[in-house]
Amino acid sequence: MTQAVAAANGQQGADAHRATDKSKTIKASSLTLERKLALKVKTARKHRTTVRFFNAHRSLLRSDDKRPIAVAVLNRAKRGLSKARKEIRYYERLIRERAAERRARRLASATPKVAICEVFGRYCRQAVAVAWCESRHRTTARNGQYLGLFQMGTYARQLAGHGDSAYEQAVAAHRYFVDSGRDWSPWSCGWAAS
Repeated sequence: MTQAVAAANGQQGADAHRATDKSKTIKASSLTLERKLALKVKTARKHRTTVRFFNAHRSLLRSDDKRPIAVAVLNRAKRGLSKARKEIRYYERLIRERAAERRARRLASATPKVAICEVFGRYCRQAVAVAWCESRHRTTARNGQYLGLFQMGTYARQLAGHGDSAYEQAVAAHRYFVDSGRDWSPWSCGWAAS
């Protein structure tokens, strides 16, 4: 007998009691976000199965003797599915945010070449060559008003931003690069990109 049928008949399987006891022994705080997400996906799947069961067996909802229990089980499954979907979105967002934080920490301390390649993507080789020509990959390079890896002037820094780390400087240079039509002409070492 399936769980949905048992629920519609007002019965609870022996597995339900074991699962409840087992879930109480696992501390929620000790679970990773990925594991919590997996549990919520499993819960959503269970509720979705129950809803589909009752959609396929509408006679249980019309039956005089089984209707009250069937309606209660269906409504509980719909509420549970809605809650599980919200929790899934919440955990997915948390996982994305944590991954972005880890990536930002990794890139904040990245070497100039790694940071440049991460930001410029398919223009990596060109950007590394221009940065090498401009500053020898030194984030602290200064030539009058021109600062950083890509020796961006005051106007360019106002438009695209600037920062202390190689990653921040690469992001700013990429913004300026894109604003100039993906063209290296604003840089005196633009010739190095070819």
